[in-house]
Amino acid sequence: MLVVGSDHGGYELKMAILEMLRDKGIACADFGTDGSDSVDYPDYAAKVAGAVSSGDAELGILICGTGIGMSISANKFSKVRAALVHDEFTAQMAREHNNANILVMGGRVLSCDQGKKLVAIWLATEFEGDRHQNRLDKITAFEQQATTQ
Repeated sequence: MLVVGSDHGGYELKMAILEMLRDKGIACADFGTDGSDSVDYPDYAAKVAGAVSSGDAELGILICGTGIGMSISANKFSKVRAALVHDEFTAQMAREHNNANILVMGGRVLSCDQGKKLVAIWLATEFEGDRHQNRLDKITAFEQQATTQ
């Protein structure tokens, strides 16, 4: 299951991505927001990142105006690797090298067509593992160490 959330700055792109995902038959859920009225991005980051962190969702997509706030917020959750992407290369590397389980984008930075393309690349890319897994294991160790301090 893939969960998608946005604030008001990412609402239009979120709706375009949800339509694309559903057209491709990909199981997804909309975690809000439900319109363009101003809301606080951390609330929606917490919904998506919480679902990924707990294992209720395998993957997530978050969108705010720039993607920066969503990225910062989502990465506070255990087991989350949220990657802010802005082009085809970063979308591919987010998955191939970092095994990002949350894709983050800026709705005021990317067009709907660009955003849909980045999602498609991220979903189609496989994690390489090997040396990249060793690096992710180090990040997990840092995360575990931080929660015990």
